[in-house]
Amino acid sequence: MPSSTDHRVILVFPTAEDLARQAATSFVKQAAAAIAARGRFSVALSGGTTPRIVFHFLARPELASQVDWSRVHVFWGDERAVPPDDPESNFRLAQEHLLQPLGLAPENIHRVEGELPPAEAAARYDAHLTAFFGAEPRRFDLIHLGMGEDGHTASLFPHTAALDDPEARVVANEVPQRQTTRITFTAALINAARAVEFFVTGAGKAGVLREVLLGAEQKHHYPSQMICPTDGTLTWFVTADAAAQLPADLLRHA
Repeated sequence: MPSSTDHRVILVFPTAEDLARQAATSFVKQAAAAIAARGRFSVALSGGTTPRIVFHFLARPELASQVDWSRVHVFWGDERAVPPDDPESNFRLAQEHLLQPLGLAPENIHRVEGELPPAEAAARYDAHLTAFFGAEPRRFDLIHLGMGEDGHTASLFPHTAALDDPEARVVANEVPQRQTTRITFTAALINAARAVEFFVTGAGKAGVLREVLLGAEQKHHYPSQMICPTDGTLTWFVTADAAAQLPADLLRHA
């Protein structure tokens, strides 16, 4: 179990499905709390296999019925430079598996315009966030993140320019190792959130997860180390195989 001075909570689950079920339940609880406190719930989703399973649970009537979806506003922490109907689009993943089944109103869906040139898409999304939050700080109620086998999160990849811009909030980040440019939240914007949740599955990520959580600070090599909310919670949802190299006293078994 984390010490009282550790800002992280690390929850371990037997399978990705168990993880996703609990993540969906967490979403429901946080939506209710945010709507009760502020009248709306702002969440930034991620792409990937595990979020797709989370979406499936959220779309089921037993959980979906517990959320006032008219007050939920959905954003994305990063997006590929592709049109919204592209199979690689993070928006398309959520649209097919969550937003469309729920019938979420178009005005509550705030997608990145990945079909535009990346710099323009990033600037427009940044301006959209300013308009959405108005005079309030740009502070999401919840941000979902994944972590790659190289330690990246959102589209903050190792040794890329977005890691060195402390003022920016949304950027077009050139990723030479993927031969592409992606639109992404910066660590500064993510760290302003009320709650951040990582989803990490698979034995292939066990080594890098150990380095991210316990290794020496190497934020340019492991960008996931940059995520540390300034006034919010940080929860790692991990499967047992991904947590295999972590000490038992750091973990909470769900």
